[in-house]
Formats: sequence, structure tokens, C-alpha cells
Amino acid sequence: MADPVHRSADEDGQDPAAESTPDAAAGGKSAKDKKKPPLWRELLVLGATALVLTVLIQTFLARVYVIPSQSMEETLHGCPGCNNDRVLVDKLVYDFTDIEPGEVVVFRGPDAWGQNDFTTEESGNPVVRALHSVASLIGLAPPNERDFVKRVIATGGQTVECCDDQHRVKVDGKPLDEPYVYWQPGTSPENHEPFPPVEVPEGHLWVMGDNRTNSTDSRKQGGGGLAGVVPEENVIGKARVIVLPPSRWQGIGDHDPQAVALGAPAWQGAIPAGAGLAAAWPVLFFTRKVRRRLTRATQP
Repeated sequence: MADPVHRSADEDGQDPAAESTPDAAAGGKSAKDKKKPPLWRELLVLGATALVLTVLIQTFLARVYVIPSQSMEETLHGCPGCNNDRVLVDKLVYDFTDIEPGEVVVFRGPDAWGQNDFTTEESGNPVVRALHSVASLIGLAPPNERDFVKRVIATGGQTVECCDDQHRVKVDGKPLDEPYVYWQPGTSPENHEPFPPVEVPEGHLWVMGDNRTNSTDSRKQGGGGLAGVVPEENVIGKARVIVLPPSRWQGIGDHDPQAVALGAPAWQGAIPAGAGLAAAWPVLFFTRKVRRRLTRATQP
């Protein structure tokens, strides 16, 4: 009896595997090529992912702010007709450290504050408003919020006033060292507007602009005095770096104006440690000598 014939092809004599494999010569595409998404879809997903990450980063970690106000000249550029600075604001630092004098901070204006650093004209077109909101998130447009940027001059429990006989601001009766202050042409420290002593409440800040004769800050907002202080809870973060324009790439200084006036120089601060180290050697030597003599005296 003849052995059964094993057929490797279908009834029409064609290999099924051959039917499922496109002929490369005929310009067919492999299964892998058919599953690959189109380029436009990949670009769309990439753009959406980047936007979501940007929003998350700027909401919880750091945010880029436009500086349209002249109140911080010349530390931060923000003037009509100039290329306004974009600054990166660290939103995490004050979760771990206290706000210190001399630091430049961005904060939400208290209810008593009327004039806003970030003044923008809102369009009546909803599409334009939406685009503006997105642009402000990535630092391409001023934010719509009541946000300000100023330098911390005094913190809770300190008393601030102006001025001494050299027209310098004083904190707790001591004049401040403020190398960052900018005096516009035609102005000088003599134009420092005096204000009576204000004791800053605990948990609040006294802030002023570096452009001292062109800044609406704690001295004037809300009528000045206690109405001009800023709650620490309103602080959004610390201005760290100027990120745009490229010609202005630099860190933002946080020179402590109270360091020279209220504290000793660094070398003086090291005197106690140095004295302690110097005294440690003879004390140690004398202690060992006495111990040896006592040990010998007690031995039989």
C-alpha cells in the first residue's frame, strides 16, 4: 500500500506562508512597517508629553517668569522697549529653608496691594486668552496673576525704617549694606523717601525693589506701614537664574544687606573656633601629664 502523500501546499499548489509574506520586489510592506505609527502622530505625542511635563515642573518645582517691571533694575531688566529678562524661580527651596534678607523672591500680592508688577492687557478673544495662558506657563508671556518680584529687606520680628544720616535704610537701628541698589539718572541716596519705623510681624516680610526711586513696594503698597508687609505664605519661590536673553545668562545675587551691619566679618566669626583649637593642645598635654603622675603615685 502506498504511503500517504504529505502536501506542503494548499489545493491550488500555493504555499500559505508565501501568501502572508509580501513580495519585496512588488513593493510590499512588512508587518513591522505596517504597525509603525506615522511621523505626525509621534510628533503630536512628543509635543503633548513635553507640554504636560512643563506644566508639572512649573507647577511644583520651578517656573519661568517674565520681568516686565523696572522696579528691580539693574539686577533684573524689565523696561519698555528692552528685551525683558526671563528668570527661573525655585519653588521648592522654602520648603526646606527659611527666607533670608537679601533674597529676590516672587510672591502673590496681598489684598492690600493694588499696583501689580506684572500688568497685562487681557484680550476679549477666548482663543487668544487661552494661548496667552499657555505661553505664560512656559515663560513666553507675562502671567495673569497678581505676582510681584522684590528683594527681602527684613523678616518677622525686625524693625525697618528709613533713613540714617547717610540716607541708608536701617534694620533694628543698624544701616544696611546694599550694593545692588540702582539710582536712576538724576537721583541719588538723598532721594530715598523716608518712612517711620515698622516692626515686621512674625511670618511676614518687608520687601523693596532694587530700583529704589522707581519701585512700588512695602513702603507704598496699601498705604505703607503694616499694610505693606507680605505674608511668607504668599511667597511663590526664590529667583535663581536669568535664563533669557542669552546675553544676560547669570545667577541672581542674594547679598545679605544685614551681614555687614548686624554681624561680624567672617574672619572674626572664626576667632572662637581658632582660640578653642589653640587652647585644646596645652590642655590635652597637661591632662595627660597629670594622669601619668597620678598613675605612678598609686602604683606599689
